[in-house]
Amino acid sequence: MTAAPAPATPAVVDGAGGRVHAPAGRQVTRLPAAAWQPLLAGHERRADSLTAGHRARRATGQRHAIDDFLYDYYGTRPSVLRRWHPGVGVRLEAGPDGPAPHRRWRWYTTEADGTVRLDVDVLLADRGDSVRFIHRLLTAIASRPAFTGCFGLHEWAMVYRQREHRHPLPLRLGQQGTDAVVEAHQIRCTHFDAYRFFTPDAVERNHLRPTRASQVDLDQPGCLHASMDCHKWATKLGPAVPGELALDCFALAGDIRLLDMQASPYDFSSYGQPSVAIETPEGKAEYVARQREFARRAGQLRARLIEVCSTLLDRAEPARVEA
Repeated sequence: MTAAPAPATPAVVDGAGGRVHAPAGRQVTRLPAAAWQPLLAGHERRADSLTAGHRARRATGQRHAIDDFLYDYYGTRPSVLRRWHPGVGVRLEAGPDGPAPHRRWRWYTTEADGTVRLDVDVLLADRGDSVRFIHRLLTAIASRPAFTGCFGLHEWAMVYRQREHRHPLPLRLGQQGTDAVVEAHQIRCTHFDAYRFFTPDAVERNHLRPTRASQVDLDQPGCLHASMDCHKWATKLGPAVPGELALDCFALAGDIRLLDMQASPYDFSSYGQPSVAIETPEGKAEYVARQREFARRAGQLRARLIEVCSTLLDRAEPARVEA
């Protein structure tokens, strides 16, 4: 016969960070409305603050060469980011107004007692392959040392010997000066989603030939784009990712994007942003110091995303059958 489900246990709520600490394994936790409603409201306020600039610009049709990347490239929607999820194994108890609003959201189910929870089986039926890939990729990245000798040259390789550029901004050193910086350095880009935007003349200058198929083998924790991608993977894991973790990944991606552009060949002085002149020893030192700090932050978030994947995959295992 199948094993009996584990008893429900109380969840531990970190009021300062808005994080639900659910017991590991297959145990189910219950969160009363008096606990989860403030978490939901706090999450919405933080999400609104993080996306305020983008939403204001969108209303007036303005573009932003730094921030728009998070929305255009990653397909981030403020309304989705605003949704607070408790994570796997947490049941939200009904409040005075009835069951939690999650009951209307995709991949959630409502129990007979009015509690609402994530339906892991349904989620994995839709995204099981993605969960397994994300788990494999993030685990591989976490197993490697961080390489910090790239100096953000991927952005320079995207404009190398190119008359037309992605951003309507001047090149800080001009085209000739930009090309000279590329030619004076060894380019070692490990991330396919950066490498695929290299100009034809820059492709052959890269030490590696990243492909989508080799992503698990090449992505490494020092790469700015691999760290920004924590937001991408959190989004793909959807409601399995607790709200606080999802916003932490988004905030990190925004911080990294700023350095990515400050160290690029573009002149962002019109945005009030100082350049990180990676063509100089001082600029290289600043870049590496900030890169290492981002790698540290991303490593912590990556570990939590790996835990989410592991919990999902563990719960997907067939129940044990006694002989």
